[in-house]
Amino acid sequence: MSLDKYTLRKDGKTDKWRLERESSDRAKATFETKDQALKELRDAVGPSGGSVRIRKVDNTIQEERTYPKSKDPKKSKG
Repeated sequence: MSLDKYTLRKDGKTDKWRLERESSDRAKATFETKDQALKELRDAVGPSGGSVRIRKVDNTIQEERTYPKSKDPKKSKG
């Protein structure tokens, strides 16, 4: 079973951070700041977990995280 994939990005229209499921334009969660989003990602993804691609304001990829960490398919540091 594969993990759900999400992207955390800044919405230029609202200036909020949006967590979106892959292939969906609908936000699963929105946050006022990126710091708030990073603190609440685990809960926002939900108990089934998922992979989150975190983007910078300029939309380049900053990092990717897997929740829960035990479901990370890679055995690499980081």
